[in-house]
Amino acid sequence: MALKSATGTLSHLLHLARTEMAVLSGLLIVTLGVLAFAGLADETGEAGGQVFDQAVLAAVRPNIDPSDAWGPWWLQVAAGDITSLGGIAVLGLFATIVVAFLLIQGKRLSAVLLLMGLGGGVALSEGLKGVFERARPPAIFQAVETVNASFPSGHALLSTVFYLTVGVLLARTLPRRRLKVFVLGAAILIALLIGATRVYLAAHWATDVLAGWSVGAAWAMSLWLVAHMIERRQRSRHAALQDAPAPTAEIADPV
Repeated sequence: MALKSATGTLSHLLHLARTEMAVLSGLLIVTLGVLAFAGLADETGEAGGQVFDQAVLAAVRPNIDPSDAWGPWWLQVAAGDITSLGGIAVLGLFATIVVAFLLIQGKRLSAVLLLMGLGGGVALSEGLKGVFERARPPAIFQAVETVNASFPSGHALLSTVFYLTVGVLLARTLPRRRLKVFVLGAAILIALLIGATRVYLAAHWATDVLAGWSVGAAWAMSLWLVAHMIERRQRSRHAALQDAPAPTAEIADPV
């Protein structure tokens, strides 16, 4: 009996340690994201940051002709396909499908957080663009059309928020750690590829994309922390989680 009690206590302590470590990791990502964005924002107005951006642009676009970029001809075609995955139209379609699925599954909290994530990401992107009003790379280098300010990259920001949030939601449903790592790794990879294509297509400066990734990661982790606190509070009150249907009155608790 004592061994069973000790085992239960140890299991509880290990679970608590993992939970608190996850919270601390989330707070660390938010902090680092904010600090990184602040540093990049300062660099955009300094010569050092501009030199870096110009060097990256010269590396991926050595010639003025937008069709003559670094790498084989098919790379620009692939970059155009990948970059569309971060567009607001594609993300809006994906978000509608995912939110509908979550609502059908009774995952109301997850659906609300996903909508808040994407809507808040759009507000952050447009608001920050309006504050900094940075000009994009010269139009003569651009291989895609652009419509607003450059800093931060909206594609990088929104794709990080959306795919990372969906990856976290999916990872929570998987039982095995390696599957969780794979799903989260795939979500991060998609966001990284989308941001990289914005630089390759000369739609953004490199620091625009780095800033978009930083803000997107910080915002996504902020939403995860909010969801985590809500779930912990509900568990402490023995309430039905917003992401799970409440048990029916006809089903008795097992003895």
